[in-house]
Amino acid sequence: MSNVAVVGAQWGDEGKGKVVDLLTEFADVVVRYQGGANAGHTLVVGGQTTILHHIPSGVLHPGKTSVLGNGMVVNPPELVREIDALRGRGFLQGQGELFLSASAHVILPYHTALDVAREDRAAAAGGGGKIGTTRRGIGPAYEDKVARRGLRVGDLSDAERFQELVARALPEKNALLAHLGAPAIAFADFRDAYLAAARALGPFVTDTSRLLAREAARGRNLLFEGAQGTLLDVDHGTYPFVTSSTTVAAGAASGAGVGPRVLDKVIGISKAYTTRVGEGPFPTEEPGELGETLRREGKEYGATTGRARRCGWLDVAGLRTARRLNGLTGLALTKLDVLTGHKRIKVCNGYRRGGERLDDLPDDLGPRGGWTPEYEELEGWSESVREVREMDDLPRAARRYIARVEDLTELPVVLVSVGPARGETIVRKNPFRD
Repeated sequence: MSNVAVVGAQWGDEGKGKVVDLLTEFADVVVRYQGGANAGHTLVVGGQTTILHHIPSGVLHPGKTSVLGNGMVVNPPELVREIDALRGRGFLQGQGELFLSASAHVILPYHTALDVAREDRAAAAGGGGKIGTTRRGIGPAYEDKVARRGLRVGDLSDAERFQELVARALPEKNALLAHLGAPAIAFADFRDAYLAAARALGPFVTDTSRLLAREAARGRNLLFEGAQGTLLDVDHGTYPFVTSSTTVAAGAASGAGVGPRVLDKVIGISKAYTTRVGEGPFPTEEPGELGETLRREGKEYGATTGRARRCGWLDVAGLRTARRLNGLTGLALTKLDVLTGHKRIKVCNGYRRGGERLDDLPDDLGPRGGWTPEYEELEGWSESVREVREMDDLPRAARRYIARVEDLTELPVVLVSVGPARGETIVRKNPFRD
């Protein structure tokens, strides 16, 4: 048995979905342990693009078990639509292929309304108060969870309990919405849709912590799929421009209900360059023509929101931070093909402020901190890499680039993605076997 966690090593959008899809071939159970429908994992299999929001990326492998863990926040009607769409394409046809934790928290319409109203008000006021959320109600739902007034998936099975909890919450939520200049939410507006979703989801709901313990005891391989990225972690990311959950590998244990000793290996996912969506510091960002080229060639638009991602050079200092916070055992490098055609490629190898230098990310990374990135330049390449399946067949400069990333991060690159499709991948080491 071997259990592997896959985490984003940057600001999210690193290609975790594709990597999880590939590794699911060697896993038995795939677990999403945090986040909600703010994550959009894009998969290209057999020429068909699939965008998943709640469900783990391993779902495209029939016969595998997909689990939505207790650390997630779910929007029941949206989750039902996602399940129906997958079933319409021939997936999730068997019994025991999908389970949902009864302890996962529920996103309600007032959470989404608050998220939108806060972002709109901050944008109108200016002054940098806007976070740049996906406006899906994720943050407000986690707020209620931590404040011990949230509603969990298990509560939806009892209509009276559901009504009682919502009736308790609505006066406060509507007062907040009124303060933000947004219309009030009525229970009648969403009651039937949520109860219908609860009935549809009922067969999938269980105690997933017990389920995973049984699967581990049977010697089954567990694959833990994170959402967002290390630098968006609510504790360790570029606060306050972060998500509302624990995105680092430790979150896999609490968000799935397993002990930390269950995790054998942790693979960090990084693009061959860096992107960020939303607000917040991004020192290696290239806002001009270069950034636009990376955005165009990499199709850097959010799978969930469609927002254009900010693009820039690879930040190795950030990867060192991710290595430390997650205990990374390996690195998967995605979108190497996007760098094709650049004569020179920069890599940020640290930060400097006056006479002080740091090898990883400063705590005060923003403009007030005064830190500037230090770069080294590497030779680029012009040959296409999309058809390459072995490391030795890559252009020499591309091999040197990968080797330099390994040297700087002190991590082995176990996988290289050279295109969006499942098959456009070089697998050097299988974390479940090697």
